[in-house]
Amino acid sequence: MIRFLMVWMMLTFLGNCNRSASDLTHIPFEPTPYELEEPEHFVKMEIPADNPLTVEGVELGRQLFFERALSLDSTISCMSCHMPGRSFSDNVPLSVGVGGKKGVRSSMTLINTGYYHTGLFWDGRAYTLEDQALEPVVNPVEMASEWPEVERRLQQSETYPAMFRAAFGVSRKEEIDRFLVAKALAQFQRTLINSNSKFDKVKRGDAQFTASEQRGHDIFFDASQELPDAECAHCHIDPLFTTLEYENNGLDQVDDLDRFRDKGRGAITEQRYQNGKFRVPTLRNIARTAPYMHDGRFKTLAEVVEHYNEGGHFSENVSPNIRKLHLSDRDKADLIAFLGTLTEIYE
Repeated sequence: MIRFLMVWMMLTFLGNCNRSASDLTHIPFEPTPYELEEPEHFVKMEIPADNPLTVEGVELGRQLFFERALSLDSTISCMSCHMPGRSFSDNVPLSVGVGGKKGVRSSMTLINTGYYHTGLFWDGRAYTLEDQALEPVVNPVEMASEWPEVERRLQQSETYPAMFRAAFGVSRKEEIDRFLVAKALAQFQRTLINSNSKFDKVKRGDAQFTASEQRGHDIFFDASQELPDAECAHCHIDPLFTTLEYENNGLDQVDDLDRFRDKGRGAITEQRYQNGKFRVPTLRNIARTAPYMHDGRFKTLAEVVEHYNEGGHFSENVSPNIRKLHLSDRDKADLIAFLGTLTEIYE
């Protein structure tokens, strides 16, 4: 009987020790609402009711964005493919993941993604930022890890449990999971608002275009009967400079919609007519996000403009806005000069 009581007391003691080591309730949970500074000419960002922005949540998301422990061998973070100084892109045709593996598409900028409501990624396969954040960790050509292992690393971290407690009120380390990671990353990404380029300053009356930039502006928006229309503003509308839709912009000539090497949006919706269609990317910071297109095939903006000037390639579902533009060398140079006014630098 005495031996039984001693064993019982020891097990109880160990259990209490384990609980105390895992318990986080001694850390205050008093989240501070994050005041998002939104431009007046933007639509109001839709914030999920179950993931409101807080100072603590945004900071946790910022830390996780740069955290390499999310990857298999702790060499890759979100920042590896979305660098702040490169407009949250990486300036390579195909992004490189763990072990030097190349992805199948170019990395998209993350600026203003909090306003995207028609899906994320080039093909729109993730509906929300919370959904999107779950995928790169387990993608074999990106972080190539497994969520149970990532969760274990974060639970055993010296710093993250307290941050998760402060942001989400978890009571025990074991409550830290992939869904809270995704929520924190989504909160941080919603703060990446781009709205203070030279273009925006001109609209506010705080700056002026050069003659070349103004001429390029008018060609872009078809704002002058004396200048050609570059057909840009049909798909790249102010203020986000994207319609958030999916288009075939004539990159490849195919005589059968099933022959696209990358079916893009069609692979997600399983609608044949959407094969070869990809998200219309934002043109904000476009001068800093080379190379261009979903596969990074164009190295320069000059190549992009020339592609559209030549009218692209035919396929059954190519956008009706893709046509020969007949732009002169001056027209093309001025158009590129205007695109440069959409730059807002992040460091």
